Amino acid sequence: MRTPRGLLTSTLLVVGLSLTGCGSDDTTAEPTTSASSTPAADSQTIDVTIKGDTVTPNGDRVSVEKGQDVTLNVTADAAGEIHVHSTPEQELEYDAGTTTLTITGLDQPGVVDVESHTLDKVIVQLEVS
Repeated sequence: MRTPRGLLTSTLLVVGLSLTGCGSDDTTAEPTTSASSTPAADSQTIDVTIKGDTVTPNGDRVSVEKGQDVTLNVTADAAGEIHVHSTPEQELEYDAGTTTLTITGLDQPGVVDVESHTLDKVIVQLEVS
């Protein structure tokens, strides 16, 4: 079966223009870090307060879209570590005062516990869907 030359040319033009839009000439992108990066526009932000042996939120469930980053604004009276039971697992350190942490790689649907091993408490459960 023969394809009309005009249809073939139109198809190639559309495919070519689509691929052109995928590239980027921006070579000034700066790397981001987990400890102090600005939250992405599509990230979920959760404020966490750790004071003494109490933590807020305390086991709350938060819905997160698959692939979405979660930004934790941690205010704590002492340095510590948060453990994220994702695949792969993540351990995020915070300082006394306020620290911004980012949880990435939430690509599998399910419930992911985010906890303080120091306090032996679940801070939040991320329901990834």
